[in-house]
Amino acid sequence: MNDFFKHTVFFWLKEPNSKSHREIFETSLKAFINSSEYIQTKHIGIPADTNREVIDSTYSYCLALGFSSKENQDKYQNEPAHKVFIKESSSLWRKVVVYDSESIF
Repeated sequence: MNDFFKHTVFFWLKEPNSKSHREIFETSLKAFINSSEYIQTKHIGIPADTNREVIDSTYSYCLALGFSSKENQDKYQNEPAHKVFIKESSSLWRKVVVYDSESIF
C-alpha cells in the first residue's frame, strides 16, 4: 500500500490574520516537507468554506502527510528539517493537534 500511515496536523496561529506570520509559517513548512526523504504524499490546507455542525474550522492550517509505514513516519520526526521547522515556527502557533492513523482499507 502506497499511503499506509497518515499524519495529520492542525495548527492554530497566535495571530492568524498576520500576513507576515502566515508567510513565515508557510515558507518554513514548505521548505521542510519538500526536503523530507520519507513523506510520500503531502497536503497543506486552510479551512474550507463549509458550514455544518460537525465541522471545526477554527484552525489556521492543516498539514496531511502520507507515509509508506509507521517506521518512515518515525524517521521523518527526527529529520533535521523537521526540527528546523519547529524552531522557526513554534513561536507563531498557540496550539497544535495531531491525528495519526494507519490504513485498514
